[in-house]
Amino acid sequence: MLTLIKNAHVFAPEDVGYQDILICDGRIAAIGSAISLSSIGVNVTLIDANGMIALPGFVDPLAHITGGGGEGGFHTRTPEMELTEAILYGVTTLVAGLGTDATTRSLPDLLAKAHALDHEGVSVYCYTGSYEFPVKTVLSSVREDILLIDKFIGVGEVAIADHRGSHPSMHELARLASDARVGGMLAGKRGIVFLHVGEGREKLDLIRQVIQNYPVPVTQFYPTHMNRSVELLRNGYDLAKNGVVLDVTASTTPELVSQGELTAAHALATALEDGLDFKQISFSSDGNASLPDFDKHGNLVGLQVGRVSSLYSAFVSAVLDYNISLPVAAHAVSTNAARYLGLKRKGRLVPNYDADIVLMESKTLKVEHVWSRGRHVVAQGQAMALPTFQAAKETRR
Repeated sequence: MLTLIKNAHVFAPEDVGYQDILICDGRIAAIGSAISLSSIGVNVTLIDANGMIALPGFVDPLAHITGGGGEGGFHTRTPEMELTEAILYGVTTLVAGLGTDATTRSLPDLLAKAHALDHEGVSVYCYTGSYEFPVKTVLSSVREDILLIDKFIGVGEVAIADHRGSHPSMHELARLASDARVGGMLAGKRGIVFLHVGEGREKLDLIRQVIQNYPVPVTQFYPTHMNRSVELLRNGYDLAKNGVVLDVTASTTPELVSQGELTAAHALATALEDGLDFKQISFSSDGNASLPDFDKHGNLVGLQVGRVSSLYSAFVSAVLDYNISLPVAAHAVSTNAARYLGLKRKGRLVPNYDADIVLMESKTLKVEHVWSRGRHVVAQGQAMALPTFQAAKETRR
């Protein structure tokens, strides 16, 4: 079965104009004008994309697919993510990690959920470890996890500058980065160190200490939550100018914004106004994490749940509220993370890449169709792929 998308305005993420996209065997087979297969007698599904834009499927570099957090007690442990929370909003690739809680949440559970979501319709990769140091692993080390377990592409989200972290030393972080790097090199992966950056006054100083005192490339690190404040965002510019991608979190709350946190779209607009290269900023959802609100004494005063759908909301806000161009916004929600994480065949609409494609209405940016690895998972805004037990329930009806 082939699928031919006709007359889409394609952002690959670069604007390549109105094109047809041919999908075959889970990949993009061709992109061009006036592609036709009628003369060779094959069965082709045609999709009329008039009035629509085509974008690479969104790549979310941090989602807590098994739930996260729980800083308010056991009853505040956040729920697992369901397939439709991603696909209905154009997210076709996620990187899953543990967060604050690596005691009642585990890496084997994370891997099992990742395989389940992969089977149901999205691509899922994972980080070994969690907030804490020494890191927990499945095998005997971070190096072995990254080298021998296919889904592990790095370690994270290791907490720095946060009262919930384990406060690793410069030497400990350097060894962790080297362990991840070597495991990645041997396995053909990035071996990234994904860092949760808290509100501590030290900000990113620990990264700077490591690269100044050890032969660890700065691009081994991927700091997230960089939109906690404009000061933290700007504190990372020197690292970004040396190749680091700064990740900003799309899930937020009015309470956090009132305390100085920037929305992801606002953070991108600020960075662009400050002259930062748009290729050095990515958005993540922090989906299904807890979003705790602490007072100045570290006491919890409120907690909400992050959503994978926030990635889409941040994209729309960037384009419609901040007048950021579609190619730049697409880099932020797809291409930059895919490139920096070393996810081959993700984040671009070009031949031989995975057919992860989002079709949106050009004016409203409403998601109409989504393909994930060539599978049509959303059609006319409705989920065509469902979580396993929901699908079974629908079948029984």
